[in-house]
Amino acid sequence: FTVIKLVGAAYLIYLGVRMILAKQAAAPAGAEAARATAAKPLRQLFMQGFWTNVLNPKVVLFFVSFFPQFVSADSPHKALAFLALGSVFVVMSTVWTCIVAWVAGSVTQRFSGKPGVRKWLDRTVGSAFVGLGLRLAATQR
Repeated sequence: FTVIKLVGAAYLIYLGVRMILAKQAAAPAGAEAARATAAKPLRQLFMQGFWTNVLNPKVVLFFVSFFPQFVSADSPHKALAFLALGSVFVVMSTVWTCIVAWVAGSVTQRFSGKPGVRKWLDRTVGSAFVGLGLRLAATQR
């Protein structure tokens, strides 16, 4: 455990230092920028998200451990109850993800032409990574 912890701490510190010392690349212009930000087809994005969630063991553990609490053991329609709970989960997750995407897109659009903001953000996040790496290395368990 100690070896894995120290390797993880070293990696966090390495990433943080790289972010702090990184030179800012110039933004691509014209057609090159359009190609770099070209949207992927919606089907490809959907399938990527679908397979990421289906193959994620945390999602399976969540559904297996959390949902049965809300279905009565003597219910005649257990499958329908699980389907209803799953549907509510999908709708809530979709709404939340859309809100996060909208906010992230708005923030990105607002600050995309300001290299000073990106430099400040990289240095701040890099410092946080270094701090977390040092804290992880110093923990006793």
